[in-house]
Amino acid sequence: MKTNAIRIHQPGGPEVMVWEEVDLAAPGAGQVLLRHTAVGLNYIDVYHRTGLYPAPLPFTPGLEGAGIVEAVGDGVTELKAGDRVAYANPPLGAYSVSRLMPADRLVKLPDHIHDRTAAAMMLQGMTAQYLLRRTYRVQPGDTILIHAAAGGVGLLVCQWAKHLGATVIGTVGSEEKAALAKAHGCDHTILYKSEDFVARVKEITKGEGVPVVYDSVGKDTFLNSLDCLRPLGMMVLFGQSSGKVEPFDTGLLGAKGSLFLTRPSLMAYTAKRSDMVASASELFEVVGKGVVKVEINQTYSLKDAAQAHRDLEARKTTGSTLLLP
Repeated sequence: MKTNAIRIHQPGGPEVMVWEEVDLAAPGAGQVLLRHTAVGLNYIDVYHRTGLYPAPLPFTPGLEGAGIVEAVGDGVTELKAGDRVAYANPPLGAYSVSRLMPADRLVKLPDHIHDRTAAAMMLQGMTAQYLLRRTYRVQPGDTILIHAAAGGVGLLVCQWAKHLGATVIGTVGSEEKAALAKAHGCDHTILYKSEDFVARVKEITKGEGVPVVYDSVGKDTFLNSLDCLRPLGMMVLFGQSSGKVEPFDTGLLGAKGSLFLTRPSLMAYTAKRSDMVASASELFEVVGKGVVKVEINQTYSLKDAAQAHRDLEARKTTGSTLLLP
């Protein structure tokens, strides 16, 4: 059968994404044919497009989507045609009207989770889940620092951490983003362009520092983030929207208080199906209870994915963004 998808034939700017007709085979053993109802936009898609995270060319980008199972291949027993499902993991290929997916990388959607909500929250929501519940297990009374607090992961972390009893400090790029973060549970916002965030964190914590920093910005914030940590604190570098962190002397971690540094990824935390299902289930639970609200603040036609990438890289987006087939 034929379908349409965004294809990338060479790494580069948003203009390298082209809308093309592609051939789609019948589902093989262990696969399902999935028709997307919504596709999630994530910063990792930019990394794939530019070649920072290389993918075999040509390819269709995208790691997150929701949709309807249209057919199943041999050996697939947990899913059937008509099931509503979602995912946030490889293989790449979410920027498509229809695609093949390994059945064991899909989770069924409960009735109370809308397709669009799922496509907007699976990658960012399961990221928030592992950050707060596994990488550093946030406890009541903790004060945490989250960079890019008004972004997709940031807004989810603010709400979820607040629910867990934490005090949340968030860095943001504008007054508008500060208001958005505060509306989602962020106790203290820091305008990083005009304020010294290390000094503000020390002021808020009365000189003590925080037990954990969640940093998806990378190069621009990394070294200063280490100075926000209290002794034995954990630096969680889970992205690099401003660029890669330069190599540094690990003795710095010792000099600044025997700090821990980790560079986690959702793919590693959900590599086992049991972990993926548990993560998604906890996410569905907090969203279902209204503890965490998913903000879909931008939608684009899937064929206009290049414009969505331009806006994402220009910091014009907040919350979650969807591409609609």
